[in-house]
Amino acid sequence: MLALTDLAWFALAALLLVLTPGPNMIYCVSRTLVQGRAAGMVSLAGVLLGFVVHLLAAALGLTALLMAVPLAFDAIKLAGAAYLLWLAWQAVRPGGAAPFEARSLPVDPPATLFRMGFITNVLNPKVAMFYLSFFPQFLHPERGSVLLQSLQLGVVQIGISGAVNALLVLGAAGITAWLSRSRRWLQAQRYVMGSVLALLALRIAFMEKK
Repeated sequence: MLALTDLAWFALAALLLVLTPGPNMIYCVSRTLVQGRAAGMVSLAGVLLGFVVHLLAAALGLTALLMAVPLAFDAIKLAGAAYLLWLAWQAVRPGGAAPFEARSLPVDPPATLFRMGFITNVLNPKVAMFYLSFFPQFLHPERGSVLLQSLQLGVVQIGISGAVNALLVLGAAGITAWLSRSRRWLQAQRYVMGSVLALLALRIAFMEKK
């Protein structure tokens, strides 16, 4: 089982992931603005199912990798730290993307909304990189099954993503309008996010082996 401190750090990383503008957020917000909250929630359901696909692929893959090449775990951890630093730079670099930038979309039936939410997430490289880069940082093979630990992390991540995105869907119109007028908040949000990502990267890179 994972320690509460590990779960807390992972929850913070998962929160940063969902707050970082990406295809999932833009799709759900856009659908809500075009078709209403019900359409946004159906789209979000498809997105969450996509997370399950990423979770199972990462959990099974990392378990197989650890059993086949134990030393590869350290390499993956260092790669994860480098990826975090890249995300930090993307957050603070000049001309970075502003969150909640919705797109114009056609009106679609619920089945299409669900399917597109699922496909959008399954094909989202940010989610795949998150699972492959972050999971190894919080897994401890000496504490038991890597597969069960991975599934535990996945439940935390999916829960956080679902809760945050649901709040965004419910308040999409008001949040989008407010953020578009709040340049100082947007700038502060980018630097806070970049700083926390960089600190997480340093923690991972210099974390002592147990």
